[in-house]
Amino acid sequence: MQTILGANGQIATELARELQRNYTRDVRLVSRNPRKVNDTDTLVSADLLNPTQTLDAVKGSSIVYFTAGLPPDTRLWEAQFPTMLKNALDACRAAGASFAYFDNTYMYPQDARLLTEETPFAPVGRKGKVRAAMASMVLEEMARGEIPVLIGRAPEFYGPGKTQSFTNALVIEKLQAGKTPRVPVRDDTRRTLIWTPDASRALAALGNAPDAFGQTWHLPCCDDRPTYREFVAMASQVFEREPSHSVISKWALTAVGLFSKPVREIRELLPRYEQDNLFDSTKFKRRFPEFQVTTYREGLELIRRAGGGRSS
Repeated sequence: MQTILGANGQIATELARELQRNYTRDVRLVSRNPRKVNDTDTLVSADLLNPTQTLDAVKGSSIVYFTAGLPPDTRLWEAQFPTMLKNALDACRAAGASFAYFDNTYMYPQDARLLTEETPFAPVGRKGKVRAAMASMVLEEMARGEIPVLIGRAPEFYGPGKTQSFTNALVIEKLQAGKTPRVPVRDDTRRTLIWTPDASRALAALGNAPDAFGQTWHLPCCDDRPTYREFVAMASQVFEREPSHSVISKWALTAVGLFSKPVREIRELLPRYEQDNLFDSTKFKRRFPEFQVTTYREGLELIRRAGGGRSS
């Protein structure tokens, strides 16, 4: 039994497909209101804030993937995320299950250095501090050595379906709607984006590789690292649009944040758009040389073919 905690998000959905496709038909999906991805999935309704429910959801699992998410609300993250993770780790320890933690890069320095698995944490903002504390909790569990533990870390998403990211919302969805893309802060800094199905496939590969445990892994990304200007030009060509865009200045986003809570919640991420974002996934590619990373053009073409072409 392989179990996914936090089973309704984009990463979890693609992960469930990949596990069923290549590793096991015995997949359990856990959330407050889980929905089947594959016909053979087992559904368990549980609140990860409740330790008893979390333990019951994990029992009988060989591998547990933590892909739970929360809305971008700082107080909610501080109040709930560490508790959810602690309950999951405690449950896995009690059940003797391996633990694969899906992580992001909020805890990293927001500068132009090359980010590797050895980069020290230097969080900017309260949400970054929450993610640093959570990653540290997982590393402590890894060091304890009672159960196999790994971290799979991903940079900003772009992808199909309901992928939630700046890039999807401001570039891809704008093009799909026939509108002008918008770029946060600068259009001349290099970006590293991960195609969400690649992130899920990679997490499944790690979870099913015994030698991957006891380590942190950067999930695989295309190394082209286009600027947003280049990415918009490529996407415009794929979606058959005029290659134009506008830049939303940091000042404008800060000003809007005075009146808009959603914008205010993402302001701590803005420094990363002022710098090149160079996320290195060499370690994963060396361990899994057969893994085919989706190029940016391939990803955009897949989105277009799924229904995002020119509208009338």
